[in-house]
Amino acid sequence: MILETKPLKRVKELQPLSREHHHGLLLCWKIRTGFSRNIAPERIKRYSDWFYTTYLLPHFELEEEYVFSILKSDNELVKKALSEHRRLRRLFNQGINIEKNLGLIEEELEAHIRFEERVLFPEVQKVASREQLVKIAEIHHEDEFVENEKDVFWK
Repeated sequence: MILETKPLKRVKELQPLSREHHHGLLLCWKIRTGFSRNIAPERIKRYSDWFYTTYLLPHFELEEEYVFSILKSDNELVKKALSEHRRLRRLFNQGINIEKNLGLIEEELEAHIRFEERVLFPEVQKVASREQLVKIAEIHHEDEFVENEKDVFWK
């Protein structure tokens, strides 16, 4: 028996955040690709630091202030997501053991994004009021992703 997985329906107000998650998954792929091509970890770290500062950190801040608050701070899913954000921040800000930390970033960021997409966001959608969703849409203006092409080590 083959189980079909249906694409997850995302309310339009959260769709921009899901598209940002796609770029996070691409970062994970780029790290894996860099490793498979024996790229110097420092080159991969420069790119990942740029991505973290430019896209991921603002994304975390928006989720923490406007999305997670829909479920309340004592919600176990929110506690897990916040813990993962803290862990990822530490990994990105670590200046030693670069190769090991990049490997952990690649694994943990992908798992975190899958958790948010498959578990947390569907729960948020169930309980969010129209006003809360509208507020997210007002606050979050999706910018077009502009790639950093200074060192495209993954190509």
